[in-house]
Amino acid sequence: MTLRDIAKKIFFLEIMKGLALTFRTMINHPVTRRYPKVKRDPFPGFRGRHAFVRDSETGREKCVACLKCSIVCPSRCIRIEYKETEGERILERYEIEALRCVFCGYCAEVCPVCALVLTEVYEYADYSREHFLFDRERLLKNWDDFSSGLKTDTYFNKFWRPEGIDIKRMPVGKRLQEPIPIKHEEKVL
Repeated sequence: MTLRDIAKKIFFLEIMKGLALTFRTMINHPVTRRYPKVKRDPFPGFRGRHAFVRDSETGREKCVACLKCSIVCPSRCIRIEYKETEGERILERYEIEALRCVFCGYCAEVCPVCALVLTEVYEYADYSREHFLFDRERLLKNWDDFSSGLKTDTYFNKFWRPEGIDIKRMPVGKRLQEPIPIKHEEKVL
């Protein structure tokens, strides 16, 4: 045995190194966040809970039942039923099964009237599968919940005009889409 080995055994050098590391980490600030209390701001372009954009003039959804979102969806989680009258389609049923969705954002990109968005809401856990089947009313409620939490007076989704696509090649609804005005209700105390 060398003198170095004897010193390690006497002074428990390895244990002291481990304790020094423990004390250093106790002093440093934690890397994690206290999640329910401190929530993370989503990154720009985050794709969260689905919502129908409520038309600011009529108060209804903007969907024209073109079926493009249903066709482009890779997981086939969107189901649409409509009634055709006098050259116009009237939306009867619109459902999104969120548990099947892969949150690719194709549905929001392809919508010609910018009726569907993937909001920045990321926490919607539940114990029942039925709560993840979004019908038309639930999608409008998702929009109301999301828009009430916005700090700005307008909203413009990044997927309505995807980067790298010439704006002249886009449908008229996408080309002319302006930020949507948000009506904030004043709280009366």
